[in-house]
Parts: sequence; structure tokens; C-alpha cells
Amino acid sequence: MNIGILGGTFDPIHVGHLVIAEEARVKLGLAKVLFVPAGQPWLKVDHVVTLASHRVKMVCLAIAGNSYFKLCPLEVEHPGPSYTIDTITALQSQLEAQSFFFILGSDSLAGLHLWKEPAKLVQMCRLVIVPRLGLSLPDLKSLEASVPGVTSNIVQLDTPIIGVSSSEIRQRVAQGLSIRYLVPGKVEKYIAEQKLYLGGSG
Repeated sequence: MNIGILGGTFDPIHVGHLVIAEEARVKLGLAKVLFVPAGQPWLKVDHVVTLASHRVKMVCLAIAGNSYFKLCPLEVEHPGPSYTIDTITALQSQLEAQSFFFILGSDSLAGLHLWKEPAKLVQMCRLVIVPRLGLSLPDLKSLEASVPGVTSNIVQLDTPIIGVSSSEIRQRVAQGLSIRYLVPGKVEKYIAEQKLYLGGSG
């Protein structure tokens, strides 16, 4: 079966994540989409992220109504920095999948050459590229030079561009502004009950 993978800090998860996952599921014929909250993202080692238990709970609340969406806790259960190649390798050993489709934004694609073992990664899964507001695809010829094989493993996904970011949501909470309709209702309630993001971390 074909399995989608959507990773992120999900700090917090928001409607943009859900729209992307559903579009990928439908348009690519995915059997399911795994949501993989990052433990300590290697790109954000100096960035304080909310406790994994809170982020995992918010993901669970957000995806509870979609039987095709599943939580994958691999990275939050792994101490130290999270690397996509390690996650994909672990999933391959656990799941009998015909293909993995790793979903990422066009901004992340531009920095793919900085990832751990990027050339190996693109041989292990298809990269599903989601457009980001105000950003275009990086130069694929240059990217191919630094990550051989990448261009033949890219799928460009035409999705609605939702101009929502987790950092914006955190800032709105800190400022006392509404986040209704930016996150699922149960996530909004959880953030309020747990008093998350009141410190103003961006």
C-alpha cells in the first residue's frame, strides 16, 4: 500500500496541515497518512519547542475524525535530534508498504541538500512537494546536482494554499487573539485548558 508521511513540530497542528494531508491522500491514492511529530528537530536544536506530550495530544485531537490519519510517535520516542532518513528507515522495517510519500513544503525542498543522507532519502520515498505562500520551487537543476536522483522522485501536489503557520498561532495566543478556525476546535480548547503559548514564544 501507499503511505503518506507528514512530519513537523506541530506546535501546534493547524488546519493547513490537515488540508495538505487530505489533498495528498485523495490525489495520490494513499491508504493512510502518518503524522510524525518531531522530537527535537535537528534544524531547530536551538529552538524551544512545546513538550512532546502536548504536541502529540494536539495531533491526536486534530486527526481523530479521519480514519485515514494516524499518529506515528517514532520521533518523539527517540532521544536526540530527529532525522527523516532514520524515520523512513524505521518505518520500512515496520510496515509493508509499496511506496512511501514524504510530504514537504517547497521551502524545505530548497534545503534538502543539508539533510542527513539526502541522496539515500530520495531513493527510499517519493517527495510530495506542497506550495508555500509567496514561494516558488527551487531550481531543480541545481538541486539535482547536489542531490542526485531528486528530480525523478518529486511529485508536485496542487493544493489550496492556506496562509496559516504555527508560529503565527502561538503569537496570536500570546496576544490574546482568537485562533478559532485556524486550528480544529478540540485543539483550540486544549490550548486554552493547558494554557499553552501564553509566554509569547514565537
